[in-house]
Amino acid sequence: MAFQILLNFFLAFVWMFLSVSFTSQSFIIGYLLGLLVIFAFRRFFNSRFYLLRVAAVINLFFLFLKELILANISVLKTILRPKLDFQPGIFALPTDLRTDWEITLLANLITLTPGTLVMDVSYDNKILYVHAIDIPDVDQAIDEIKNSFEKAIMEVSR
Repeated sequence: MAFQILLNFFLAFVWMFLSVSFTSQSFIIGYLLGLLVIFAFRRFFNSRFYLLRVAAVINLFFLFLKELILANISVLKTILRPKLDFQPGIFALPTDLRTDWEITLLANLITLTPGTLVMDVSYDNKILYVHAIDIPDVDQAIDEIKNSFEKAIMEVSR
């Protein structure tokens, strides 16, 4: 991915020098033409087209914002109930993520979401132990995390 980004910038600068126009407009045109060239020759790269990964990062960011807002509302509802009848608990979240940075990102996204906290990661990095402030159904909570954060992280990293 980094090679494709650098190549795109290089092609944009080459376009600026060939057109003998050193303006931001010339750079943008060169950048867009570089995108077309890289897209046309994408099969010669060993990684996928980098704009797909950039779109996946943006998607992950907006997914986190959505989950953050929904979790804040859920915690607020739990706290403002006249009768505090929530069910806190700790559950084991099996993960399909492999690398350390993927697991760290998942743990941080879960911890930054109000009402949840990653307490520990197993030695083999296969299970995260998560504390939730209100967890009526463990399987549903696991499915929500796996189908939202974990899936988005896999799209970014693979």
